[in-house]
Amino acid sequence: MRGVRRLRPLKRSRSVLEGDLNQLLRNLAAGKVDPEQVLKQLREMSFEAVEDFATVDTYRDLRCGFPEVLLGEGKSAEQCRAIAAKLAEKGGVFLATRLDEEKAAAVLEAVPQAEHYPVARLVRYIPQGALDGVSMRGPAAVVSAGTSDLPVAEEAALTAETLGLEIHRIYDVGVAGLHRLLARREELDRMAVVIVVAGMEGALPSVVGGLIRRPIVAVPTSIGYGVAAGGFAALLGMLTSCASGVTVVNIDNGFGAGCAAARIARQWDSGSP
Repeated sequence: MRGVRRLRPLKRSRSVLEGDLNQLLRNLAAGKVDPEQVLKQLREMSFEAVEDFATVDTYRDLRCGFPEVLLGEGKSAEQCRAIAAKLAEKGGVFLATRLDEEKAAAVLEAVPQAEHYPVARLVRYIPQGALDGVSMRGPAAVVSAGTSDLPVAEEAALTAETLGLEIHRIYDVGVAGLHRLLARREELDRMAVVIVVAGMEGALPSVVGGLIRRPIVAVPTSIGYGVAAGGFAALLGMLTSCASGVTVVNIDNGFGAGCAAARIARQWDSGSP
């Protein structure tokens, strides 16, 4: 499928910030710095200004397990370029989401080693040495109702992969042809978590939720005719799902679904029933 690339497994390398913190604590233990100096440095390391329009949260990866993400919507190409350069400077993996061609080009200009995924409207940077062939968490599946849902589905898949999940893509298996989904049921049963992406009336998460016992993260998309109302019909259908325990994120929020799946999969024990 053009514009949809599979990734090698991601090994989370220790960030520049984490290395700096370890060195700072070693210096404190050795008596090379006093506590007041440590406090001052910690305040300076926790966030960093980018000119007069952004403040990068440099501690987010340590606090939450994933770094700050650059949202391209509402920002100029120049702002995207400057923020991307600062995130890359901190030495860790970063994502830039919701980028049109101009903004994607600006991010790639700032960080030439980054990769552009046009279907997902996403640019990702992984520092040299961060990729390795180690086992990833999960596995997890991203299921889409239709091909029209692919931009949101790929945003979810790439986000989850970047956060360390092994992703299985199961696309174009909506309820209008339910046999397509049923043919993949055994695969779904092996997943730690399943992201289900659908527009129209948003019925697919309820169907998946009635078939498997795994956690489900449902993503309504703005795809659909007339009274689909830009995704509100799918959103309301998912929120009122008859399948118990379905988690729902905002309309077209593939990024949020990928983050939610990563949080769930990090608790996954492959020996669980």
